[in-house]
Amino acid sequence: MSQLSNHHAFVTGSTGGIGLEIAKALYAAGASVVLHGRRTDGQDLLEARTQHSLPAAVPVVLGDLTEPMPQGPLQVAEEALRLSPDIDLLVCNAGTFIDQPFLEMDFRTFDRTMKLNVYSQYVLIQYFARRWVQRGIRGRILLIGSINGRLAEPTHVAYDTSKGAIDAMTRSLCVALAPHGIRVNGMAPGLVVTPLTAPALQNPRARKWMELHTPNGAVPGADACQGAAVFLLSDAAEHIHGQMLLVDGGMSAWQQPDPPDEWMNAN
Repeated sequence: MSQLSNHHAFVTGSTGGIGLEIAKALYAAGASVVLHGRRTDGQDLLEARTQHSLPAAVPVVLGDLTEPMPQGPLQVAEEALRLSPDIDLLVCNAGTFIDQPFLEMDFRTFDRTMKLNVYSQYVLIQYFARRWVQRGIRGRILLIGSINGRLAEPTHVAYDTSKGAIDAMTRSLCVALAPHGIRVNGMAPGLVVTPLTAPALQNPRARKWMELHTPNGAVPGADACQGAAVFLLSDAAEHIHGQMLLVDGGMSAWQQPDPPDEWMNAN
């Protein structure tokens, strides 16, 4: 049921991490795919394709989604359409993560986080939605949020705020675009292993702590997000609109896990 043949996808932030895993899954499900990234090293881009189940011919758009605004994301969108004029699936995955105490955070850090994680999504979605409405295309949009859109952390104020905005944007865009035949949903991963999270998870005690806070006890790779992305963009999800699907091993459902006995009994 979750097949995407005859569909054409553009996935932002897809030369690594969750975005690359989603792009791989969409390609495997039959869609053509355009990748996007900021990296300029041709070898990195080649490896992102040929070493991860994507042919070298898969096109890549290189461009900054934050500067200038809104011209940056508009240029990226135009280049994606030049490479694949029939794009009807848009995955807004590109984002940044800042771990910094609020009292030490400067406005520039907060502003850049919001530009990439929120403003660029707005610009891209409006650009594609206008095109789809004009051409009668029943497009599908997937915004990548985070469990941090609902569960806060003290040193992640900028990130948490941006992902909370994505949560709300998913609902608002649903009611704005569903009458035009455009379906909007979101996916909110919990903690998964990516280039951004891997350094913190190298500490065995830190990883154990995260596993304890997840009911299924897992901190998986980014490929854990593949199935949900394909499903939400597929015909099987035709009547699903405005939902943020949490792919988090149950973390968001658990108020507070019990610590292990050896921790409680330690001197």
